[in-house]
Amino acid sequence: MKSLVTGATGFIGPRLLRLLRDPIILSRDPERAKKKLGHLAGRVIRWDSMDGPPPAEAFEGVEAVFHLAGESVAEGRWTARQKEKIRGSRVFGTRNLVRGISQASTQPKVFVCASAVGFYGNRKEEELTESSLPGNDFLAEVCGEWEAEALAATRSGVRVVTARTGIVLGADGGALGKMLLPFNLGCGGPLGNGKQWMPWIHVADLTRLYLYAAQTDSIHGPMNATAREPVRNSEFTKALAKQLHRPAFMPAPYFGLRILFGEFAQVLFASQKVIPKVAVESGFVFQFPDIASALHDILSKTSSKN
Repeated sequence: MKSLVTGATGFIGPRLLRLLRDPIILSRDPERAKKKLGHLAGRVIRWDSMDGPPPAEAFEGVEAVFHLAGESVAEGRWTARQKEKIRGSRVFGTRNLVRGISQASTQPKVFVCASAVGFYGNRKEEELTESSLPGNDFLAEVCGEWEAEALAATRSGVRVVTARTGIVLGADGGALGKMLLPFNLGCGGPLGNGKQWMPWIHVADLTRLYLYAAQTDSIHGPMNATAREPVRNSEFTKALAKQLHRPAFMPAPYFGLRILFGEFAQVLFASQKVIPKVAVESGFVFQFPDIASALHDILSKTSSKN
């Protein structure tokens, strides 16, 4: 399956590229992408997602498009300008990519567009499947607009999957990379009372799930890209502390993180009991269904490099 990938230099991108054969990569800076990705790079074509659709040559012979590009929601405070960058990179970037798909001489068969569990907002104890209604905060609104732009590709006869991705755990970066320092220093702990549900996924399962969705004709529309077993933040904290052989008793208060991160703190404390119903019912098998096995795998790889 010949594939086209955006956002290939991010945390998830290189891991997805390892599963693909000779992918085409779209990047604002092809030279930087080639240097960062090395032998994984394949063919790299220049494209700025805010400037218009990709060049037609990018879609030649392509059967699957994986769209991972977008401004990080976890970098810096959510100022008005940053929120516009977050919205624009996802909504307008996806719109331009779909325009390119519609204008291609031959359309790809499938378009897998990364979305986020932020679609659901803060839902406390409610069990969330792909049919659950959206939330009503900033990130939920962005995800709704983002997915709507992606689903516009169905008008060109393309099967579209919007992968509502949870907290991605993996070695050498991502969400876990930001947590390790305080935990290693013995300063780790739950967020607030720790009762909120965390929808997580091992990066290896995530990339396999993206590829599985592209290869499985029965999957279309929203797909929760999260592990089978969501955990409460307190359970995650205990599991991480156990793997690191460190204490974890210092809760992070909401007001402190609100000062540090601004509105983004609401996302950190949101409770989302997300269930990957579409993936499970379609037959996808998770390598890391529980948090203990996932953290053991990730941290054993991290320690072996040190």
